[in-house]
Amino acid sequence: MSPHDDPLTAAVRELVGVARDRALDPVSRDQLAEAVDRLSGPLRLAIAGRVKAGKSTLLNALVGEELAPTDAGECTKLVTWYIGGHAVRVIAVHKDGRREQRPFSREGGALDVDLGAPVDTFDHLEVSWPSSRLQDLTLVDTPGIASLSTEVSERTSTLLSAEDDRPPVVDAVLYLFRHSHASDVRFLEAFHDDELGRGTPLNAVGVLSRPDEIGSCRLDALTVAARVADRYERDPRIHRLSPLVLPVAGLLGQAGTTLREEEYRALAMIAALPEDVCNELLLTADRLLADDADVMLTPLERAHLADRLGLFGVRLSVMLIRNRTVRSATELAQRLAADSGLEELRGVLARQFLERSRLLRARSALATVRAVLRRGGCADADRIDARVEEVMSTAHEFVEVRLLTDLRTGAVTVAERLEEEMDRLLGGSGHSVARRLGLPEESSVPQLLDASYAALDRWRRVESSPMTSRDARIAARGVVRTCEGIVATLVPARV
Repeated sequence: MSPHDDPLTAAVRELVGVARDRALDPVSRDQLAEAVDRLSGPLRLAIAGRVKAGKSTLLNALVGEELAPTDAGECTKLVTWYIGGHAVRVIAVHKDGRREQRPFSREGGALDVDLGAPVDTFDHLEVSWPSSRLQDLTLVDTPGIASLSTEVSERTSTLLSAEDDRPPVVDAVLYLFRHSHASDVRFLEAFHDDELGRGTPLNAVGVLSRPDEIGSCRLDALTVAARVADRYERDPRIHRLSPLVLPVAGLLGQAGTTLREEEYRALAMIAALPEDVCNELLLTADRLLADDADVMLTPLERAHLADRLGLFGVRLSVMLIRNRTVRSATELAQRLAADSGLEELRGVLARQFLERSRLLRARSALATVRAVLRRGGCADADRIDARVEEVMSTAHEFVEVRLLTDLRTGAVTVAERLEEEMDRLLGGSGHSVARRLGLPEESSVPQLLDASYAALDRWRRVESSPMTSRDARIAARGVVRTCEGIVATLVPARV
């Protein structure tokens, strides 16, 4: 047991250790040993979606570095892990488990890895990169689903689908929608199951990617995309699997985090053109790249801007510069990052995943134990499985996950006026006390206590009411336990 473990992590660590000591084969022993290590490691977040959904672009924006290749090269066909580290290196992991360091170059920004062998001989790549944004979060870039190559798509499905005899590789998933598609829903369903599956309302978030395309690259495209994302979020099929759907322009966010001074100067040159000339140039992507365009920038320079920002990003940047809303590369970068939705996504990742990292890692560890047990990899399987059930039923964090899932899937119903509060109290909008109570983060302890006592009293009345159904009464009892826990954390703070 680590001296820094909370009670849940300590209980899970002890349980996994017992299972490891009773493993019957080296594979099971290694899987359980890795599960122990993961309890104190960074959270593993996979970025998944259909082909050309913008996964690698979004990953680059989240890291703030151009690392992941965004073309159709060999490396985009492999699952690639981006891990925080002190040294820059690329490790290729073969399907037989062998690991070898591979040379790479970075002339065009993204990494160009020399695999030295056919891509189908590898399981995945591990890229170690010194970045503070990879300290608590390992990002896993995946090949696109619904690819023309069944083998390429299968790599992602194998990584994320919930199979009883395969331990979970990642703790959470960020799923990119371009347009609502049947394959998106099928994939998300494969990420879920009813028990310790990978997918719950707490570890799956949807992103409406390339939102500028939805609005035909008009300057109001992001507003249009926000309405579409809201409609997706309210779609019962998608809401059950990914209750949050955010519009994020990954290319805009990547440009905002990596914008260069010379790119700003090039955009300023376009903005300085006469208005009619500027409007004509930005009418279409073809006009922007045309050889006969009346602008001092060469077609190659304009093509670079189009690749970096897209037509929408160029239009938006030029408008901001022309209106003198921004006056420097730094100000433009900040505005692009803000308008892209990237900062909002980072906030959601912090609330939805990082604040719950110990819970998500604990779930993954218990799922690994279950997978090994079902495969017959442990002695005393019945006793260990009973212990898994005990931890799941007694640890209130798991009770909250189950209740939140039941509420959002309709398995349990409460009065409509109470649904939003129940969702929020169980952590559906964030893990912090203030978010659970629906108050600003800067609220004082007395304000938080007043709200928590009011919620506790309200849900005690729901639990004891003869009008409350049996399932709703059990759910209300769980919410009461949450409110009692909130009060318990606040009372010492007041003293």
